[in-house]
Formats: sequence, C-alpha cells, structure tokens
Amino acid sequence: MAEEMKTSGQGQQKGGDVVKGDFSTILVGVGTLLDNTITPLSKMVAQALDSLTVVAKQILEGVSSSLGDKK
Repeated sequence: MAEEMKTSGQGQQKGGDVVKGDFSTILVGVGTLLDNTITPLSKMVAQALDSLTVVAKQILEGVSSSLGDKK
C-alpha cells in the first residue's frame, strides 16, 4: 500500500510547492522539532523549580528562626 502511494504520488509531483518525502520522514522531522523545542523548556522548568526550592528553604529557615527567638 505504501509503494502504491509512492508510485501514484510521483507522477503528480511536478509542481514547485510539493512537500517531498514520505510519511515516516515527516514524522521524524516533527519529532525532532518537538524534541528540540521541549528540551530547553524542560531545562528552564527544572531551573525554576530549583530556584523555588531554595527560596522556600530560606523562607522556612526565617520562620523557624523567628519562632525560635520568641520562645
């Protein structure tokens, strides 16, 4: 069936705006594009969570020390 689609499509690909490549090539390209987009975003999210962890720890230490001084 895939060969049938390739051979029938080859006769029609004489225009200039035709996307060349079969379905698997397009899927690989889309997967690569998504991977290249998601990887930097995941790194940014991880850095933001690390920063929030540091801030939360500082807040808890401040609350703990202020409550410890009042005893």
